[in-house]
Amino acid sequence: MNMNIATNPVRARAKTPRILVVDDAMVVRLYYRQVLEAEGYLVDEAINGVEGLETALRRRFDLCIVDLDLPLMDGLEFLLALRRAPATQPLPALVTTTQAGAGDRAAALAAGANIYLVKPVPGDLLALHVAALLGRAPR
Repeated sequence: MNMNIATNPVRARAKTPRILVVDDAMVVRLYYRQVLEAEGYLVDEAINGVEGLETALRRRFDLCIVDLDLPLMDGLEFLLALRRAPATQPLPALVTTTQAGAGDRAAALAAGANIYLVKPVPGDLLALHVAALLGRAPR
């Protein structure tokens, strides 16, 4: 039986971008999940940098959203570790943080962030940047 993507839900699901959200604040993770799922993305979560890195190395993601203020391993360490691992080196990373200083932004970009946004991040702005990093049009 020849099934194309439209008739094969398993293959169709495999094409949906998967995003890893690494943030220790439950309300932030839930908000980002709501915004991203409304845009049609699959979302996984991690509550600290160590769990985030383990998750990113265990499963293929299309994008990572990471806070800088994380327990166990901060966001900068997380980004540096992502960029050292061959499997996650090309993974786009969007930083969302309350750290608004120019030095904070420079440090995150030097560690491997592609985009740096200061919280609170409106849902439409988050969706716009995620779509841009994934090469998709926002809904």
